[in-house]
Amino acid sequence: MPPRRRFGKRLVRSFLPIVLVVALAVVVAAALIVYAISSPPRRSYLVTPDAFKQFSGPAVKVSDETWSNPDGSRARGWLLKGREGAPAVVLLHRYGADRSWLFNLGVKINETTGYTILWPDLRGHGLKPAVNWTSFGGRESQDVLGALDFLRKLKSESKAKLIVDRFGIYGVELGAYAGLRAAQYDGEIKVLALDSIPRTPDELVGAAIKSNVGFDNSLVRRLSLIGLRLYLFRSYESVDACSIANSLRDQKILLLSGSDAGYLRESTVSLAQCISNRSNLEVRPDLPLSGFNLPLATGEEGEGYDRIVIEFFDRTLR
Repeated sequence: MPPRRRFGKRLVRSFLPIVLVVALAVVVAAALIVYAISSPPRRSYLVTPDAFKQFSGPAVKVSDETWSNPDGSRARGWLLKGREGAPAVVLLHRYGADRSWLFNLGVKINETTGYTILWPDLRGHGLKPAVNWTSFGGRESQDVLGALDFLRKLKSESKAKLIVDRFGIYGVELGAYAGLRAAQYDGEIKVLALDSIPRTPDELVGAAIKSNVGFDNSLVRRLSLIGLRLYLFRSYESVDACSIANSLRDQKILLLSGSDAGYLRESTVSLAQCISNRSNLEVRPDLPLSGFNLPLATGEEGEGYDRIVIEFFDRTLR
């Protein structure tokens, strides 16, 4: 064998372990990122029904409920029953939050309209969730359908059907995307209030990577998405929100956002162009505060935001 060829082989053999170590490090790093973003941070609830009773009295009766998702997993949420024969509103929080972030808004909707309110913890969220991972909107949209089936079975004190077959969805970011997708499959979802909705779950994954890791670039995102699809298998689907919105026809839709929502404000504004029935659309993209940071609102800002949402459901869902 010529000396030059022998030297080339020795060079390849000397570098091969380094290449393998680097490749292994990349795979491990991607796996850690996938685990981190698919298991959102879990904190104590901002408020609970029991804590709320201490300063509001026993008039507001919120119960802790569980039900089955379409895939057989368990779901949970707080329930506040409304008037017999009235519609229901499901409130869906953003990635990394939980049902308590929207508790005050739900109570106000109930007090003003008499609608039944359901606050689910999206899968992977809240304290000690039954499902430990999030699918960034794929499974969550089906979970919303499971929540509606739970609501349909509720009875009033007179044993009559509690809820008329009309539902409203309020969602922020991940919750907004899940609610929008659910409206594709359930025609009884008549009203959608969507705050700061991402274009795709891929975009939401990129934001989660930046939040959890501190940076996001195309290579890291590409490797993480590959790992996420392998980890979640068929549970991860990145369907464009525009194509979903374009398929809707009769739903009344309110799009909300503000400068505090970052990139989500632009994606929310762009979604308005995808809705074919403009007569059913209202857009409020320049709010001083979006639902993305609703628990941080001051009294006046929070009240102003709540009034917009409550008035919309009161006017369109009856």
